Amino acid sequence: MWKVLVVGIDFGTLSARAVVVRVSDGAELGSAAVDYAHGVLEPEPQWALQVPSDYLDALRAVPLALREAGASPSDVIGIGTDFTASTVLPVLADGTPLQSSSPHALAKLWRHHAASSQAARFNAVFASEQWMEMYGGLTSAEWEFPKALQVLEEAPDVYASMGHWAEAADWIVWQLTGTYVRNACTAGYKGLYQSGYPSPALLAQLHPDFGSFAAQKLDAPIVPLGTRVGGLSASGAALTGLREGTPVACGVIDAHATVAAAGAASPGRLVAVMGTSTCHMMVGSSLRPVPGMCGVVDGGIVPGHWGYEAGQSGAGSILAWYVEHQVPASYSATAASEGISVHTLLSRLGDGRPVGSHGLVALDWNDGNRSLLVDHALSGLVLGQTLATRAEDVYRALMEATAFGTRTIVTAFREAGLPVESFVAAGGLTQNPVLMQIYADVLGMPVSLIGSAEGAALGAAIHGAVAAGAYPSIQDASAAMGSVRRDVYSPDPARVSGYTRLYAEYMMLHDHFGRGGNSVMHRLRSFNTSSTAGDTSC
Repeated sequence: MWKVLVVGIDFGTLSARAVVVRVSDGAELGSAAVDYAHGVLEPEPQWALQVPSDYLDALRAVPLALREAGASPSDVIGIGTDFTASTVLPVLADGTPLQSSSPHALAKLWRHHAASSQAARFNAVFASEQWMEMYGGLTSAEWEFPKALQVLEEAPDVYASMGHWAEAADWIVWQLTGTYVRNACTAGYKGLYQSGYPSPALLAQLHPDFGSFAAQKLDAPIVPLGTRVGGLSASGAALTGLREGTPVACGVIDAHATVAAAGAASPGRLVAVMGTSTCHMMVGSSLRPVPGMCGVVDGGIVPGHWGYEAGQSGAGSILAWYVEHQVPASYSATAASEGISVHTLLSRLGDGRPVGSHGLVALDWNDGNRSLLVDHALSGLVLGQTLATRAEDVYRALMEATAFGTRTIVTAFREAGLPVESFVAAGGLTQNPVLMQIYADVLGMPVSLIGSAEGAALGAAIHGAVAAGAYPSIQDASAAMGSVRRDVYSPDPARVSGYTRLYAEYMMLHDHFGRGGNSVMHRLRSFNTSSTAGDTSC
């Protein structure tokens, strides 16, 4: 049985990673990553583009992972893929990417925010629509409709030429199998599909030629997660080095795939995928519209359950910005002399002190706010600095701010009647034990850790196992192949009390600057025409 394998391929922001996974128990036997040759292109502020051929080239990771696993293509019974979202590209009717000198002909990465004005108009037109409650009442500039409207208004020739406005998650499966379908995950969360798309009459209010967008450019069969779309085509086999005909699952968003990898495909288990940004995913047995959610979708994470998504625009990106641009050189020298990172040094220096003793409280909005406010024009804030404030103090306050942001999301779930019974952390930030303990203390609940370093890719592999027929459902596959280390960090009662008081200060700033008390952040953003958008989605 050890040679019954599946392959999961995670298409991230800068690279694609393939993992070879044993079907019986989820053991990861080999992995490899290939960087995108062109990276992220930013021709203007708030733009983030990619070259679609980079995604195909990165499939070279599959044979590299097989080699590391000591496996052969004949051992692989299924393939699953996940992708950042909403990463969308205009293609011809047969799936060929457009050939045009316009930047609008390239793929718009999930963190492309140049469609903010289109999103604002969309929100104004659709404000009274009841189904908008499923998205917390607001549409993001990161999603399919605002980005497509930007193409129509700024490059009408590109818009007219495209046969499909395709999510990259679906496009890569199309290239592997020759079959084009939309997966229920991206269609629901990023394409606003709730038993149908927004009506043509309402879309036409945005632009006379946009009324037919959903029917002409977006529509395709929508399939449940874990569906076998088809077998590897001859060209797909050539790209991956796997056997022609190998079953391929429909695509899925990276963060949503991670839920299965964390063994959390049942209600009450919140999974926070913590990297440059944080995505918060949870399965619910009932529909409960939650203000500020990024989406509530039937079958969006697991078929048969409601899938809830929330998120924070900045997490690791805020800490990385601070270390790169704000920390004195002396800290770098000290870290280098000790053979540790500046992040590790600052975490250690700020640890062990009484809660709030640094006298600071920060807002985690350097990349805007995704949940609960859905406002990308908000900005970061550190309050309470004095001449005695040191770099480790601010770093600690920023770590705490990201935890406070997560607490607002957990609170919103609970107030909507959705119990959050456990908290599982995944992603790169879980490697910082000081940060994880802060989260346990701020949330007042234990923090568990995903057992895999490649949660999204493992989740994709789990979907591939279901598509291959190895398990009857994602829940069954998750139970057998997922991995979690329970209650690694436990809350300290004294620090929980201290953080409850500090959180109250955070919330006063949150509501003052984020809920209309003072619009200074919006005014300042309008002055800063050179600002660029950061990492803000799943």
